[in-house]
Amino acid sequence: MQASNVKFSELNEEFRIDAEYYAPDNLRKEEIVIRHKHERLGNLCDLIAGPFGSTVTSDRYDPESEKRYIRGKDVQEFFLEQNDAVYVESDLFDELPQFHLKTNDLLITVVGMKFGKVSIIRDENTPAIFSCKSTLLRNAKINVWYLLTYLSCSIGYGLIRRGERGAAQPGINLFDIRTIPVPLFSSEFENTIEKLIQKSLLKSQRSTEEFTSAQSLLLEEIGLNDWQPEHKLSFIKSYSHIEKYGRIDAEYYQPKYEEIITAVKASHEGWGHLGEIADIKDKSISLNENQEYKYIELSNINDKGEVTSYMTAKGLDLPSRARRKVTEGDVIVSSIEGSLSSIALIEAEHNNSLCSTGFYVINSKICNSETLLVFLKSIIGQSQLKKGCNGTILTAINKEEFGRVVIPKLTVEVQNKIQRKVIDSFNLRNQSKHLQECAKRMVEIAIEQDEQAAIDWLKIETKEEQGAN
Repeated sequence: MQASNVKFSELNEEFRIDAEYYAPDNLRKEEIVIRHKHERLGNLCDLIAGPFGSTVTSDRYDPESEKRYIRGKDVQEFFLEQNDAVYVESDLFDELPQFHLKTNDLLITVVGMKFGKVSIIRDENTPAIFSCKSTLLRNAKINVWYLLTYLSCSIGYGLIRRGERGAAQPGINLFDIRTIPVPLFSSEFENTIEKLIQKSLLKSQRSTEEFTSAQSLLLEEIGLNDWQPEHKLSFIKSYSHIEKYGRIDAEYYQPKYEEIITAVKASHEGWGHLGEIADIKDKSISLNENQEYKYIELSNINDKGEVTSYMTAKGLDLPSRARRKVTEGDVIVSSIEGSLSSIALIEAEHNNSLCSTGFYVINSKICNSETLLVFLKSIIGQSQLKKGCNGTILTAINKEEFGRVVIPKLTVEVQNKIQRKVIDSFNLRNQSKHLQECAKRMVEIAIEQDEQAAIDWLKIETKEEQGAN
């Protein structure tokens, strides 16, 4: 058991008396920060709370617009998630100028179980507005890249989480953010942190380029590299189609889907249904209540087909949907319509993990896993997955429709090229993450010791990496 003794005179300005706020680890984090020259976050930048919750509703989304709406789930560590981005009507965007985002703004999530993540806004993220799930930090008086890193490291993030209030929907308010202490270091140190994160960003961008190149290569092979879907308001289908597929919803028979399938079937090397080309593993397993498992959920998948995180828990504590076992080389595919792009390749570190029953787990001896991943994440694969979805309350694609997805058979040479590009993409992404971890660790060492100790650590880390290479 841990305990803290706090005098009444030491309570914060809001007189918080909840024990968690004064937990020993929280007090330790604050103590090691304020022993340095420091300033409260509210004195270092402007804070702007997001618009009222009902200001932007889903009926104001516009897929043809270029005005992005950044939701809470889009704000991830360091950079925004690009997967499943949504956009709003231009008229609505123009009505909310006070919430327009600018390059080098920071967004911090303030609501939800995982609140406290911080992203920096870059040129390619604008024009955009943000939701009530986040608070904007603008006009920072210190290096914004250093501030981003501090708020993302274990100490800064811990002090954000310290302000948690609420039960059903935990979060923090402006006071909590405003009073977070920020250690101030030399401009040289802050610039070193900036260079690490900028280098991380470049590797992340190169990773994206490699993955996009892999998709282009695949689509060129089937003559659909420049294809764009055209939604037709009217068309005619015979009753025989309804008898064959058992579907009466008009969307299922949209001509754009036939166009895709016809093009795939015209592939030089032939084609096959996913259920024929790949093994669909959809069996649930029984868990040992006392055994620890790694568990992968939808939120653990990024937009480039990687598992970015997982939770570890004993079988007794895992949700009932944690019943699918995955092995290295498997591809997991979300079956839920709103998350169809949540597709990932299982790497060695996630071997024998569990995933949600909301995923299909596939593997193939005909088509390598990287090619399966790229195809299913492409517009051609995504369109077919969307076509197969049905239901009302929870729209999803069932196993039968999933197995009907038409996949081109590609030569081993083409598959190998795609595989190499995906592997390069993943390697660059891992390098990007490593640089972020180095930057965070430098900030932590500077707080726990001093700047020089952090710089010395980086030199050793860099030297070891060069020796390993």
